[in-house]
Amino acid sequence: MHGLLPALKRGFKRWVGWRRLGIAASVFIIAFAVTTLVRTLKGIDTGVILTALTEIPRANIGLAAICVFFAFCTLTFYDFFALRTIGKKHVPYRIAALSSFTSYSIGHNIGATVFTGGAIRFRIYSDYGLNAIDVAKICFLSGLTFWLGNIFVLSIGMAIHPDAASYMDQLPSSINRLIALGGLASIGAYLVWLCMGEKRRELGQKGWKVVLPSAPLTLVQILIGVVDLGFCATAMYLLMPANPPIDFLSLAVVFILATLLGFASHAPGSIGVFDAAMLVALPEFGREQLLATLLVFRILYFVIPFGLAISIMGTRELWMNVVEPWQERRRLAEACAQANLPKQVAAIERERSLRQASKR
Repeated sequence: MHGLLPALKRGFKRWVGWRRLGIAASVFIIAFAVTTLVRTLKGIDTGVILTALTEIPRANIGLAAICVFFAFCTLTFYDFFALRTIGKKHVPYRIAALSSFTSYSIGHNIGATVFTGGAIRFRIYSDYGLNAIDVAKICFLSGLTFWLGNIFVLSIGMAIHPDAASYMDQLPSSINRLIALGGLASIGAYLVWLCMGEKRRELGQKGWKVVLPSAPLTLVQILIGVVDLGFCATAMYLLMPANPPIDFLSLAVVFILATLLGFASHAPGSIGVFDAAMLVALPEFGREQLLATLLVFRILYFVIPFGLAISIMGTRELWMNVVEPWQERRRLAEACAQANLPKQVAAIERERSLRQASKR
């Protein structure tokens, strides 16, 4: 028995591994979500969806767009907080904002956010002397902000409205409330653990070592995630049909669970997974009305930011790789021309003097 666990561990690493397990889990989530979505969408009337789109108040769409804008503004502090935590204070906020917005918008829409988002971050931060290890630390701390905010809000929501998660996880309300209390207890235990000294907060070894934020800074970290989620959930709430009524906290629980499922699936834009989860968790709403809401939210939160991020990164690459080298070549040519100008003037004067002497 003593040697069984090490043998199982070696066998797991050799034959399965966390990477293969993660890929299998993603494929399973996507397949299950797509199957559920296809089954749910049977008999959907597209004409009713178009009618439902026109019934969403334009003022609510405008307010939802404003909430999405502020959500992405809050998102920029994910990277800024991580940069300050690892001591890279020379990187200005505007670069952190650019990196956070583009890496999240492009990475989440393309899929495999860990790799695509990390590649975009490295492309931007390498201009400021950051290496791959620094970028890995930023990705880790940004992900920690995301998960702390999600766990905190989800735990509070499920503790107050445990029924909101029952349609999705198929668990009794009492079990959901216990899970929520466990989530809050885990955050409390994490904060207490952080207070036990800086040595406790060191993770990693050799070249890869990151010091976790202190307990007061972790509260700031949680606040960033909470504000981000609050704006996103408010945007969804503003777009929801008026009937039947639903309270904000219940919708926030469903929204966060659907978001986490989409994130875990690594599906491009969480497409299919997020939508299926929302449809399953909110059966009291008409499917056509809810699909109209999801379509508008997807345009505001996924499509428009993705287009902006692609445009920003494309313009940046064009400027850095085409315009700036051309300007540099032009400056060098002008400098060389100015350096040779005195010699050319002297040669012209000498030739003129020779002509005048020959005339004499």
